[in-house]
Amino acid sequence: MEGQLKDRVAIVTGASSGIGAACAEALAAMGARVVLAARRRARLDELAAKIKAAGGEALVQETDVTSEDDVVRLFKVAHEKYGRVDLLINNAGIADHTPTDEMTLQRWRDILDINLTSMFLCSREAFKIMKPQKRGRIINVGSVSAKIPRPNNIGYASTKAAIVAMTHSLALDGREHGITASVVHPGGTVTELMPGMGTRGPEHSMNAENVARMIATIAGMPDQTMVFETLMLPIAQPFMGRG
Repeated sequence: MEGQLKDRVAIVTGASSGIGAACAEALAAMGARVVLAARRRARLDELAAKIKAAGGEALVQETDVTSEDDVVRLFKVAHEKYGRVDLLINNAGIADHTPTDEMTLQRWRDILDINLTSMFLCSREAFKIMKPQKRGRIINVGSVSAKIPRPNNIGYASTKAAIVAMTHSLALDGREHGITASVVHPGGTVTELMPGMGTRGPEHSMNAENVARMIATIAGMPDQTMVFETLMLPIAQPFMGRG
């Protein structure tokens, strides 16, 4: 896939670790100019240096995706630098395991802001640039929890399920403008959000790089082709039912 995204401009949110960082590296290896967005500037600088050392191109933009001003600035900087935005990876998010009867209204709002409102803000700004271009691709990172929640998962599962509806709306609204929208649902993945996942063995967990390979594959599809929804699972994840 080397060179498949040559000169394309990709914004990756939540790029400071996990799936976001892996996506940024994978897209850069395919020739994309990647714009790295997250709150942890030092992490972004390290990732940018790694990408550049491998021959890629990366631009760091410290961003709180729950801030409308920060998101508007992110897309403004990217557009001013490169003159276009071809790809948005909406990856920023948090996990949560609060029991329903212990969920405070503030925690509920925090989960909504980080997992869902941030995707709306980024997608809105992407549309403003992609519509005049008559092309663009948005890939949202969902979760298997959108299909089968875990216990004590009401905030996280609700936002991840809502991302499916958001993706559908984006795909419909973007269709006549050459904009596609996709959602990728990873199962158990070893990231900072799920630090204990790696102790369960390779049959029960995936690494972020494998999820990034799937996202990069969708990103490299022809402009006229969309992949609406994809579910990735470790082979032993109970989602598949009884053995």
